[in-house]
Amino acid sequence: MKATEMTNNQGELWEDQLVGVNAKTGPYVTARSWSGGRRILGKGALESYSYHVMSRTCGGEVFFDDVEKEALKRVMWRLAEFSGVKLVTYCIMGNHFHALVEVPKREIWLERFAGPEGEERLLAHLRVLYSKAYVDFLRAELADLRKMGLESLVQTKLAGIKKRFCDLATYMKEVKNRFSRWFNKRRERKGTLWMDRYKSVLVEGKGEPLHTMATYIDLNPVRAGLVDDPKDYRWCGYAEAVSGIRKAQRGLSKITGTPVDGWENGGAEAYRCLLFSSGVEVMDAQNVKVVRKGVTADEARQVLKEKGKLSSMELVRLRVRYFSDGLVLGSQEFVESIFTENRARFGSKRKTGARRLKGGDGALFSMRDLRKNSLG
Repeated sequence: MKATEMTNNQGELWEDQLVGVNAKTGPYVTARSWSGGRRILGKGALESYSYHVMSRTCGGEVFFDDVEKEALKRVMWRLAEFSGVKLVTYCIMGNHFHALVEVPKREIWLERFAGPEGEERLLAHLRVLYSKAYVDFLRAELADLRKMGLESLVQTKLAGIKKRFCDLATYMKEVKNRFSRWFNKRRERKGTLWMDRYKSVLVEGKGEPLHTMATYIDLNPVRAGLVDDPKDYRWCGYAEAVSGIRKAQRGLSKITGTPVDGWENGGAEAYRCLLFSSGVEVMDAQNVKVVRKGVTADEARQVLKEKGKLSSMELVRLRVRYFSDGLVLGSQEFVESIFTENRARFGSKRKTGARRLKGGDGALFSMRDLRKNSLG
């Protein structure tokens, strides 16, 4: 079975094991942000800075299984959404992970919480990570402080929350700590999971430097000999993008210089060409032995000849979410007939059942995004 394929039964098993990762939690005490070692952080006039970050397990001796890779992926995405850090692409390997992240300037990003309604928008934003009960408790605590005339303490609390946003060190620390607690509980182990602090490289946020770093990250499973094509490795940004995950597509659209939602208007093909032209294996001087794994020269030429396009059948195979969430897959008429038969199971706002399977030839439709209302 390919790494990107997952049966419904396997998906249900994974979800049972990932309850702790998916749950929204109460607050936990965080230590002061640190950068650790020699790290260069962008502090100039640019609105954002990009970084390649990497962290490895202790001695490289602790290896993640598939469920644990899935858990780390979800933690990375959720903390990115919470902290304002943009996850451009990533790759989770057996004992380490890479990520290319864009960190916006905090003052600019925090403008969304300015004005009379800003505090309420900030509290609503906390729901990305924390439970409704905790946010309601915090809201009541702030109200009590104001009743006592302690507005300065209110502002101190709010400032403490805002310090967690748009900070690379805080993002990495919280990703690693949050995942470590879940991992240790699952394995019934104690102690440190990660070796040292994370490593980071400041990357110019446009052009060749960004292209080089993104393709390096997504080609990791090919270089390691795990797959022949990065689209077949479930835990990297490129595989998520070709499987239809919008946030992953938006990240890689930055690499190709296409509009934020331009993945299906040339972005996908452009990035695939970039991957294969960058990932050709390196041979020795006699052109006999491979000294650095990658895609073959013939494979690269074929991708470039096809201008990065994947066949409709391949795109359907890769879009695993339609097979786990879509409920129904077929022609428009078939999907609509099933929708009509089960009309009572859907809300009044839903007018049609069929949703075109994007990226294919237009002949296939799915009933998608219905995990909570599955027909069974």
